[in-house]
Amino acid sequence: MNSKLSSTILDGKVLDLRTPQRYAVKRTLVAAQEALRRQFPELKVKIKEIANTSEIPIYMQVTILPNLLVNEKLFCVGHFPKKDEVIAWLQEAMTG
Repeated sequence: MNSKLSSTILDGKVLDLRTPQRYAVKRTLVAAQEALRRQFPELKVKIKEIANTSEIPIYMQVTILPNLLVNEKLFCVGHFPKKDEVIAWLQEAMTG
């Protein structure tokens, strides 16, 4: 991991129409954030849940849910990510 980070405040968006699915992806994102805080205590992920049928198409053309964006980059489409996947995506966003 690069010791010089471009960002320690990340913007996470969880897109899905159904509350249980959004909740599951959000909890995985929170767990990944907590795991990374051991190494990067200054890390903060601002999480926004998007469930509006008119807002979801702004982020993607085809609606296969759930989805996860970090810093406006789409990382997850149509499945529930594992914590290790989300950790890698957050690390990529931190250094990118």
